[in-house]
Order: sequence, then structure tokens, then C-alpha cells
Amino acid sequence: MKTFNSSLFILIFIGCFANAQETELSESMMRGSEIYADFCVTCHLEEGEGITNTFPPLAKSDYLAQNRQESIRGVKYGQQGEMVVNGVTYNNIMTPMGLDDEEIADVMNYIMNSWGNTSEKIVTVKEVEAITK
Repeated sequence: MKTFNSSLFILIFIGCFANAQETELSESMMRGSEIYADFCVTCHLEEGEGITNTFPPLAKSDYLAQNRQESIRGVKYGQQGEMVVNGVTYNNIMTPMGLDDEEIADVMNYIMNSWGNTSEKIVTVKEVEAITK
């Protein structure tokens, strides 16, 4: 009688789960890159560098890394008032883009995993739905 190697099963299961998450993130980022090109690139520019003192950078953004919910809220509802990003103070208005929750999740996954940003956790539609004004 062969014995079942539970450690091997767990490793295979974790590997399949990780691959599924990577695929889900890749697909979300691909959709998000199109949304970014349509709605965000005008202000935040092609490489997410923004315009100093006018539009904050998204590239290597300490604000994104430290303020996940506020960042999602800003994309969902728009944003105004002072914020400090990478040591520079910005005080401008970002109007709501009119994106649905799935589009917001996709563009956030793209932004949070591009230009030197990394996020350990995928932004989900459920997470975006939970964000209120």
C-alpha cells in the first residue's frame, strides 16, 4: 500500500494557488494598464512620475504603499486637499473618474505593481466595494 505524502500535496496545492493568484493579478494589471492609459496618464504621465507640486507621482510612491484604503478611495470618489508624497506636498483636486469597482481594482493593481511599486496583496472588487466616502 502506498502512503500519501501530505507534504508533497500541500506544496503542489500552494504552488497551484500561487499560480492562480499570479494569473489573476496579471490579468487585472493588463486591464488596469488600459484604464490607466484612458483615465490617468494625462496627469500622472506614462511612467507614473506625475508633475512635481501639481500631480503626485505614482511611481515609487510612499503614499500608495502606506495609504492603501485612502488611495482606493481617491480613485473611487476623487480626492482634494493636501497630501505628502515622497516628501513633496501636493494640494490639488482629482475628480472622480466614474469607474466601476472592478475597473478601480484593476487600475489599482496596475499602479500598485508598476514603476517600482509592489503590493503583497491583490486589490479585489470586494475590497473596493467596502470603501465608502
